[in-house]
Amino acid sequence: MTVSIPLVLLLGAIVFIAWRYLHLRLWQALVCLLCGFLLAATALAPDIRRLISAALRWLTGS
Repeated sequence: MTVSIPLVLLLGAIVFIAWRYLHLRLWQALVCLLCGFLLAATALAPDIRRLISAALRWLTGS
């Protein structure tokens, strides 16, 4: 699965809004980032990619 730039920008905007308006602390955002980075290196990464791909196909109607 190739993650497109718009998806990355959308997720970045969501994190920014959470940080700015929902009072997400910087350390909490960094912990989430680190968790995602480490999760990508586990055996669950292919299943997560398939789940994201399926959700995106469902949302776009493809």
